Amino acid sequence: MQTTAIINHISHWLKSYAQNAGVKGFVIGISGGIDSAVTSTLAAKTGLPLLCVELPIHQNKIQVERGLKHIAWLKENFDNVSSVELQLSSVFDSFTSQLPENETQNELALVNTRARLRMTTLYYFAQSNQSLVLGTGNKVEDFGIGFFTKYGDGGVDISPIADLLKSETYALGKILGINNEIITAAPTDGLWGDEKTDEEQIGASYAELEWAMAFDGDKNAITAREKQVLQIYTKLNQANQHKMHAIPVCTIPQNLK
Repeated sequence: MQTTAIINHISHWLKSYAQNAGVKGFVIGISGGIDSAVTSTLAAKTGLPLLCVELPIHQNKIQVERGLKHIAWLKENFDNVSSVELQLSSVFDSFTSQLPENETQNELALVNTRARLRMTTLYYFAQSNQSLVLGTGNKVEDFGIGFFTKYGDGGVDISPIADLLKSETYALGKILGINNEIITAAPTDGLWGDEKTDEEQIGASYAELEWAMAFDGDKNAITAREKQVLQIYTKLNQANQHKMHAIPVCTIPQNLK
């Protein structure tokens, strides 16, 4: 992989897209993970204004600190970077307190609510700054298993790294000089109270999922674990197809109009 060439390609693509769209710059949510770190650095390299937004909701302190360190590093190296931090914990708590008393609270629905609150906040800053919201999903998440919240972290304007596998994103991060704490941290979406890692949620590592995504061999010639991973990948891919395609539109026949 021509890592440096890819870095330049993405940065040039971002700048060209923004200029053609007539916007001033970009807004991105910083999580303390590799995907947002790489994406924000690629955007910073465009020279256009980049607003980094930290949006903790009952967040693990270590994750927040990693994100803030990355933002500080960006500011030290790029004059076009600014930041803001909004504590959304009270907003989330206020929402949950308004749910009907007889409502059995669905944990996954509340997890996705966190992501959607963040999306709403990012779009506030994007509109007020005439900017685009940057997506941080990689290829495995966005087009392999649909590991994102619909209209949450999946609610973006453009996706700079969605054609890169997780391993390729790490490769870019090393060349870009991303903090080693971020590179070595276990990937997590940071949406669960018990701080589940992505692997714990999915049941497979990104390396395994990349293998499954590319698999086109004899299923009878693979190991028991590989069969399990392939089953996990196939199940999630099929279940989350609704996230990967445009919203279905009911077309009305002309004779009914």
